[in-house]
Amino acid sequence: MNAYDIIIKPVLTEKSYDGIGTMKYTFKVDTRATKTQIKRAVEEIFGVNVKKVNTVNYPGKIKRMGKTQGRQASFKKAYVQLAADSKSIEFFDSLA
Repeated sequence: MNAYDIIIKPVLTEKSYDGIGTMKYTFKVDTRATKTQIKRAVEEIFGVNVKKVNTVNYPGKIKRMGKTQGRQASFKKAYVQLAADSKSIEFFDSLA
């Protein structure tokens, strides 16, 4: 898998904005990606040193329209903590 296939997009919420100051960033990642693959992908794409990666799997919510019901797509979120001696990710610097 390519690094750009693993990291889908950054997650920009109030909780993720609070983590920018402590160099903790949130990304939506491929559901099959492991913590090691996520760490390597972030280091390769942004050129930083990753200290720790935490992941959360979110099952798709059930939605209903009239009699029929379906399910939204499931996704995986990764919380990436950078090392203290690492530089910050420039994309998020403009947001903080």
